[in-house]
Amino acid sequence: MSTDDGGEPLELLRARCLALPEVTERLSHGAPTWFVRGKKTFVTYADSPYYERLGFWCAAPPGAQEALVSAEPDRFFRPPYVGHRGWLGVYLDVPVDWVEIDELAEDAYRCIAPKTLVARLDAG
Repeated sequence: MSTDDGGEPLELLRARCLALPEVTERLSHGAPTWFVRGKKTFVTYADSPYYERLGFWCAAPPGAQEALVSAEPDRFFRPPYVGHRGWLGVYLDVPVDWVEIDELAEDAYRCIAPKTLVARLDAG
């Protein structure tokens, strides 16, 4: 696992999210948050005294949260407020595999984005 991709976790996550079609960023509840077409949240950064640890929350395919949290509780968690909907929490204060983060961000996008944008993503 790569622990460093040459930058700060927020900047690295931001670059990955904003690379996806029609994604915008704005603060939501005081945290950097990424939206599909400015409406639907798919990733939220969690870094403030309110949160115990540095990480982010993202939409996840059915069953992913349970599988990842069970397999690696030191890297994944059930986030407050959205965990009951299957969202996944990802710690960023541990060694981070940024290729995996790319995959998680893309999976989150695919869960939220309309089919037309997913098709555009698939077309490259």
